[in-house]
Amino acid sequence: APSKKKHAKNQASVIPGGFTVLSLQFSSDSAASHSLYVKEHRVRAERSSHRPLDRTLFVLNIPPYCSEDVVKDLFSQFGSVQSVELRDHPGSSQEAGPKLSKFFKPAEKQGFKVGYVVFQNSSSLPAVKSHPHDVPLVVCTEQRPVKTGLQKWIQQYTDSFIQPEQLQQKVDSFMEEYDKRKEEEAERQKKEAEEEQEDEEGWVKVTRGHKGAKARPHSEAANQRTLQREITKKKRKELLNFYTWQHRNTQKEHIAELRKKFEEDKQRIALLRAQRKFRPY
Repeated sequence: APSKKKHAKNQASVIPGGFTVLSLQFSSDSAASHSLYVKEHRVRAERSSHRPLDRTLFVLNIPPYCSEDVVKDLFSQFGSVQSVELRDHPGSSQEAGPKLSKFFKPAEKQGFKVGYVVFQNSSSLPAVKSHPHDVPLVVCTEQRPVKTGLQKWIQQYTDSFIQPEQLQQKVDSFMEEYDKRKEEEAERQKKEAEEEQEDEEGWVKVTRGHKGAKARPHSEAANQRTLQREITKKKRKELLNFYTWQHRNTQKEHIAELRKKFEEDKQRIALLRAQRKFRPY
């Protein structure tokens, strides 16, 4: 019986929903403990390359004193950690767009978070889920000290001051990347404009843009070209004298044009006769 009890203590704790409970202590001599809930990340709609389904661990109830670096060190005992992402709420990965610096991000909310831990090997996930519940993960150690209380507030206050040199460097690097993306976008639009040329029969070759591309506003010249193509197509498709009223209107216009030319010719002949008339005085 004692051996069975000892064996039961070394087992992992699994709760409904498929979550494994991991015990967390701030320090080795801390009497209080905290619980983390982890499970393998499996979402059908997840198509991000940053969260591979066979190597990503979903973590709930991460306390505020655990930063991304602390979480990475905690789970490194189960295998090499590739990346850690902490968020306020679960959701899809935000990989689209440029990665902003901390100077341009809004202040993070203080509170418990959810995390996505990506390992380099898929064998690390079973190691985490089989970790005994009575063996806690220690946050603050001699090799990894974590500041709390007054020391943490002083550190946050010191970090809140922005050095002008660092800010200028971040702004310059961001603008370089921005200009590079704009040049690539302009080159891509130019190639698409060359490919989307109308052939003799009025057909236009439509190509598929890159993933995540947004609809770009058309310029005035592009709108004029589109309008001219539509007018040309309409004239080409229009059937002349198809209806009776069209035939009648065409005849009336033709007769009016002939009468106008006849009157102009009469005036021209009268003018020539007047010029040839003999005037002795």
